[in-house]
Amino acid sequence: MKKNFAIIGCGRIGRRHAEQAIHVANVKAVCDIVQSRADELAAMHKATPYYTLEDLLSAEQHIDVASICTPNGLHALHSIKALQAGINVLCEKPLCLSVATGIKMITAAKEANKKLFVVKQNRYNPPIVFLKELLDKKKLGNIYSFQINCFWNRPNEYYIDWKGTKALDGGTLFTQFSHFIDLLYWLLGDVLEVKKIIKNLAHNAIEFEDSGMVLFNMNCGAIGTLNYTVNSFEKNMEGSFTIFAEKGTIKIGGQYLNELEYFNVAGIKQPDLPTGNSANVYGFYQGSMSNHDKVYQNLLTALDNDDHLFASAEEGLKTVEIIERIYNAL
Repeated sequence: MKKNFAIIGCGRIGRRHAEQAIHVANVKAVCDIVQSRADELAAMHKATPYYTLEDLLSAEQHIDVASICTPNGLHALHSIKALQAGINVLCEKPLCLSVATGIKMITAAKEANKKLFVVKQNRYNPPIVFLKELLDKKKLGNIYSFQINCFWNRPNEYYIDWKGTKALDGGTLFTQFSHFIDLLYWLLGDVLEVKKIIKNLAHNAIEFEDSGMVLFNMNCGAIGTLNYTVNSFEKNMEGSFTIFAEKGTIKIGGQYLNELEYFNVAGIKQPDLPTGNSANVYGFYQGSMSNHDKVYQNLLTALDNDDHLFASAEEGLKTVEIIERIYNAL
């Protein structure tokens, strides 16, 4: 029997979730404080619209999973309410905007005996899958250093409503580039030491940086950099992760970590990888790779199989912790 889902937040990312969820589950209810958004998405998927989360939770008795697609700063509040109502949660990135609120989310899940997952779709990019396998099998030997480049475009007109606010957006590393921080932790482990320089150079209306440079010293012994901006002229330029190691050098690039740009590894021939999905298109700008189909396929397996590897709340919290450390660093 198919699982029943509720989509909480009916903006662009909520629509993306509904489009993929409907292939593997029932979209039974949707919710948004903007009634027209809820009504439109409900009509598309023959779901029941609600205009407050409280109304949805009190009326719907058979929801298996709530997909939280609201502004970043509301993820914790909405996830906790769903968990306390006895519903499993799939939370969009970032999990939350502080470690303290993330701990509350995880505690709520444990107390309710429900599962809390976070969306980390870039883990399914074919070059990333391949690199993860090489690292897990120790094919690269010692990791010496790395370079992460995030060169995207977000014009001033992008920053409307909650976007650009400290309370609900949180910062460029939370909204645009948390997937890169997740991959850093997922591929190379935890951070030992971090330093940063961040500035707002071109977006006077936002409450945080639009560019930054970060230095990392990792527990594994590697050192590396993160260079990021949303000031790439007119369009996204690059999203890349380069590793320099004892037995090879690899660069995964393209605009969205979707191309194996450079490969020179001892004893291994460069693979012919599948193309992967395209990027999410949101009108006048583009987001990360649209791997939400794989997110939902793996979510359904993880709901019934505790041993299935899927992005847990604890892993989502590590991303938040590292971002928090960057913003708090000198």
